[in-house]
Amino acid sequence: MRADEERRYAHLSPFELKDKLLALAADHARRGAQAMLDAGRGNPNWVATTPREALFVLGEFAVAESFAARSEPELGGMLRADGIAHRLADWLAGRAPSPGVTLLRDGVAHACDNLGCPPDALVHELADAVLGDHYPVPVRMLSHAGRIVHEYLRRELCDGAGGPYDLFAVEGAAAGIGYVLASLVENGLLARGDRIALGVPTFTPYLELPRLADYGFDVVEVAADEADGWQYPDAEIDRLADPAVKLFIVVNPGNPTAVAMRARTRERIARLVASRRPDLMILTDDVYATFSEGFRSLAAELPRNTIGLYSFSKYFGATGWRLGVVLLHRDNIVDAAIAALPAARRAAVDARYAPVALDPRGFRFIDRVAADSRQVALNHVAGLSTPQQAQMALFALYALTDRGARFRSAARAVVRRRLEALYAGMGLPVPQDALSTHYYATVDIAHWLEREHGPDFARFVQARYEPLDVVFRLAEEFATVLLPGGGFDAPQWSVRISLANLPDAVYPQIGANLRAVVEEYVAAWRAARGAPSQG
Repeated sequence: MRADEERRYAHLSPFELKDKLLALAADHARRGAQAMLDAGRGNPNWVATTPREALFVLGEFAVAESFAARSEPELGGMLRADGIAHRLADWLAGRAPSPGVTLLRDGVAHACDNLGCPPDALVHELADAVLGDHYPVPVRMLSHAGRIVHEYLRRELCDGAGGPYDLFAVEGAAAGIGYVLASLVENGLLARGDRIALGVPTFTPYLELPRLADYGFDVVEVAADEADGWQYPDAEIDRLADPAVKLFIVVNPGNPTAVAMRARTRERIARLVASRRPDLMILTDDVYATFSEGFRSLAAELPRNTIGLYSFSKYFGATGWRLGVVLLHRDNIVDAAIAALPAARRAAVDARYAPVALDPRGFRFIDRVAADSRQVALNHVAGLSTPQQAQMALFALYALTDRGARFRSAARAVVRRRLEALYAGMGLPVPQDALSTHYYATVDIAHWLEREHGPDFARFVQARYEPLDVVFRLAEEFATVLLPGGGFDAPQWSVRISLANLPDAVYPQIGANLRAVVEEYVAAWRAARGAPSQG
């Protein structure tokens, strides 16, 4: 029976369950000659073309420079730094105009004029990076790429202010999550059984990682209120006052809730930290920040207490590039806490980093995260690949231009348009929330049932069916894949719909398919009551 199968899958992460749903949907699509609609994973179906074209133009220039420096057939030479900025300008002037050529020319000028990058040093770093012929040096992030990304993050996360932040370029925010947690443990700031707080609903790895045997943390959930637009009630935030809570992890804007934390909640956290918890560490994942108007990160609100994570994946349509950043303010409580460790623990930590630091006690936490990412012994080969860093820098430069501002408006408009189409298909009013990114829609089916047909109907459905029944029906009957909200600690009878990864035209159909599942429940309810079916 389907209910038994649904119960068997109830414990799985939604991303693992997705494989089963995809198989069901694919089977239905084959039998019914129907296209499969996979709105499960949030991989955007747009691509930021201009910064990619700029990378390829830069690559052509770098190869030409290497040819010019070679001394043997088939062997390119190392790039010559002297005069390379002038040579790039001449080379670009000789090419046909294109968005990528313009971005490379104007981006270099912006970095030199506004960020203090020396022209030859900047162009040499970027050209050498795209060739990938050297290890990343510095290990955490290339110097000028770091300046550029720092400026981008200040604008997108911090209202154009704040800093200075130290950056570690990583293989997407997912890698950053693991690196930071591991380093907090290695440095004695977290230990098995320690209490951490977790803002929920949330991205499933944050639900799963702290509970792994590797960590075994005591997790306190700080729950957002669905009725209040998925914002955190004051009473939930006040749970952070517990001195046993060592770390607060939050995804902001949320996944699956898709809303940013309101200003007064940020301010309440800031007051609580100032008055009662100056030792509270915060880890904020701000991947969806660029879809939120007027966003301000906790990394800006509480710079000393906050470790930030950001990924370029969603906004720029670049999940395959694996581009992310860990950021930490230069003046931070994490370094202070390491300095204050008990003598025995401090000696053990010093010994760990002694092979890579002349002064282990002066080795900052952000550098420890980089070293720990390669288990310290391989620190000399740590770091994100240089071609990836070149692309990251060009994404950031693009976002700092007028053309990048137009891209921002277009990306935000796409997901907003799809939200409206989805709700039109469901026959429901579109939620209005100025803090929403519109990247996902979380639809509470139980509330929908109760709102349209009353509490008796909602209770009937929840008593007769498993919460996963909705996503199984959608896959089996409509070749439509959504993820169950319960897997994100959202309500059990909710679903998460990605508004990023499918064409606009299919979202009315996804909404209609959801409506059709609800109508199946209505028909079953009427049959159970002996009432005639309608329609």
